[in-house]
Amino acid sequence: MKLRILTILFSTFLISGTAVSQELTSYVNPMIGTLKMGHTFPGACVPHGIVQLSPDTDTIPQNINGKYVADAYKYCAGYQHDDKTIVGFSHTHLSGTGHSDLGDILVMPVTGQLKLNPGTADNPDSGYRSRFSHDTEVARPGYYEVKLDDYGIKAQLTATERTGIHKYTFPANEKKQILIDLAQGIYNYDGKVLWANVRVENDTLITGYRITNGWARVNYTYFAITFSEPIKSYGYEDKEKPKYVGFWRKFDLQHNFPEIGGRKIITYFDFVTDANPTIEMRVALSAVSTLGAIQNLQAETAGKSFDDIAAIANDKWNKELDVIEIEGTKDQKTMFYTSLYHTMINPSVYMDVDGQYRGIDHNIHQAKDFTNYTIFSVWDTYRALHPLFNIINRDRSKNIVNSMLAHYDQSVHKALPVWSLMGNEGWCMIGYHSVSVVADAISKGIDINKKRALEAMISSSNVPYYDGTKEYLELGYVPYDKNSNGSSITLEYAYDDWTIYNTALKMGNTSVAEAYKKRAMNYRNVFDPEIGFVRARKSDGSWKAPYSLLNTHGEGFIEGNSWNYSFYVPQDVKGLIEQMHGEKVFTQRLDSLFTMHLPDEFFENTEDVTREGIMGNYVHGNEPSHHIPYLYAWTSQPWKSQYWIREIMNRMYRNSIDGLCGNDDCGQMSAWYIFSAMGFYPVCPGSDQYVIGAPYLPYLKVKTAPDKNLVIKANGVSDKMRYVKSVKLNGKPYTKAYITYDDIKDGGELVFEMTSQPNKKRTFAEDEKPYSLSQK
Repeated sequence: MKLRILTILFSTFLISGTAVSQELTSYVNPMIGTLKMGHTFPGACVPHGIVQLSPDTDTIPQNINGKYVADAYKYCAGYQHDDKTIVGFSHTHLSGTGHSDLGDILVMPVTGQLKLNPGTADNPDSGYRSRFSHDTEVARPGYYEVKLDDYGIKAQLTATERTGIHKYTFPANEKKQILIDLAQGIYNYDGKVLWANVRVENDTLITGYRITNGWARVNYTYFAITFSEPIKSYGYEDKEKPKYVGFWRKFDLQHNFPEIGGRKIITYFDFVTDANPTIEMRVALSAVSTLGAIQNLQAETAGKSFDDIAAIANDKWNKELDVIEIEGTKDQKTMFYTSLYHTMINPSVYMDVDGQYRGIDHNIHQAKDFTNYTIFSVWDTYRALHPLFNIINRDRSKNIVNSMLAHYDQSVHKALPVWSLMGNEGWCMIGYHSVSVVADAISKGIDINKKRALEAMISSSNVPYYDGTKEYLELGYVPYDKNSNGSSITLEYAYDDWTIYNTALKMGNTSVAEAYKKRAMNYRNVFDPEIGFVRARKSDGSWKAPYSLLNTHGEGFIEGNSWNYSFYVPQDVKGLIEQMHGEKVFTQRLDSLFTMHLPDEFFENTEDVTREGIMGNYVHGNEPSHHIPYLYAWTSQPWKSQYWIREIMNRMYRNSIDGLCGNDDCGQMSAWYIFSAMGFYPVCPGSDQYVIGAPYLPYLKVKTAPDKNLVIKANGVSDKMRYVKSVKLNGKPYTKAYITYDDIKDGGELVFEMTSQPNKKRTFAEDEKPYSLSQK
């Protein structure tokens, strides 16, 4: 295809920005969480775009000859702040995950001697990577900049939803060369790239694709790339020479031949050395076709300069972040808006501008009346991220749920997403928690097809070969001898089943509701009645012995221990208290959880849990515990929630490079912070309730709908003044331990009177406590 689009794409005109109340992007620090835990990336993206154009600082493989390489874990987002070199800039990244993939289409501008391997961190001169200094880095929403010291090249990056835009300023009169390495990726391994292809369409346009086999089992990434300067010459090297080339052998394939293909190819493009030091490069992605990538490129970048696109990206972030206005210190604003920023990276738009997308069945579909999304880290995000969308962006929530239902329609398993990405089911973690996302949307009045949704929820909960579901349906629990994580799975299935029960109940489907109400009580089947803790249980009904309540391995739990998981019954906290032998013991255990010491030996072999994310035996750096600080609301000592929530926010979230205590997990860690700063939290998504804690800031204004704002005030709140004396909703005293969605959806005013001492008289009658399934 001879398609010259240079003139269209690089002509410029002034773009007017979107007016917002303040430049909120100035408070965002994309570097938070780029060291140790957090696993965030500092590069350029726009809200929920599929392109995240960011530097990758090493090429640690996920495995070598099938053996896991532990250091790869640090590079889930491709970037480590401690590293001294940059390998290149790739276009797709996962935000805050504890497993990884992507890093598609790695680009590196270079000068001097041609090197077609990345080299090593110990010997950067052995390859094309470059040293860099943090002194030259600029990272802000929608923009990234750095100087590649080995080449003297200034790299500037920005993005649209589907396109990454590069601006490289080379030293004057130096050789100008750009490498595109299609063999590199995040969580790479020998054989991950199944095939890569490049077509040089003309001297400013190249197209191609690569197919990878990673966490996304078969990931198609098509691309279209334009250059602002004409290509002088080009070539490639295939590091895995094919065993058969047919009659292609008649050509000199490696030099200036316009069709390039292979499994481990790295390409290079030379440009004329002249007085113009700058080359702009635009890389559009599509999961459908190269034609789709070209259409995305034209639709999103035509007629706009680099500066225009960067300004538009900044305006998009300002508009999204403007959904919540706060007062606080500079550090508090930075932490809050960085958290809000992290909640708006994933899920990501996964369709071309014409609505075509690659489905979970790998066929091409046309999205009708919805935007198709991907990257559903549901085990994490059902807890707070999706409930947050139901408050601040109901349209996005509707599109996400419809994307999940499309996934269900295309699934050969007839199941909603478990952990899906890039048109693939990744099957990570446990539970079938998309039912929670769907149920929470329905409970908040999101306009979706309820009948179709309930059908999908029921089907997802009955896949017999999925994670012990067969045994769960037969025994009422997942036995340890059939699945080493059986007790965790049982607890999470029981909660998921409650969301199906509650949805069916609201829809008047009593037969389904009764069946799933019984399933929702299955949590009791893994509680050892003698000790009041959850234990691993075998198929014959006996308990695993010996056992440890502290160990995170070999005890029936995943990414947690019995102490943490025993508090995971969000649908029936009243029943949980009974399982723990009453409120006195329950409260004492909550107290102990936050204050006891957990020795390293019990978590040192768990990647996702580190000392930074632990407070006593409470693990905030991983998701199963996130609701626990709010459980005091079911007791006679609710003020203890107010104490511990602020402690967690102060200790586990800081305005620094290592400021996150655990993986951000596609925004869940950050969504917890946003909710807790507002003063309430969705302990049981799928219900209409939020459990009240205490606000972190003196003033927040949350846009719940166009022209509707929820104003939250807590005059004088501080580390000392952290306790709630009284609450008023719309000027009237409010005496419940929770607020409902109906209380806040149309805006209003929630006022907290704060005090330096616990108000021990502020307790709750049974009908003022939050929901429990077994509550009479």
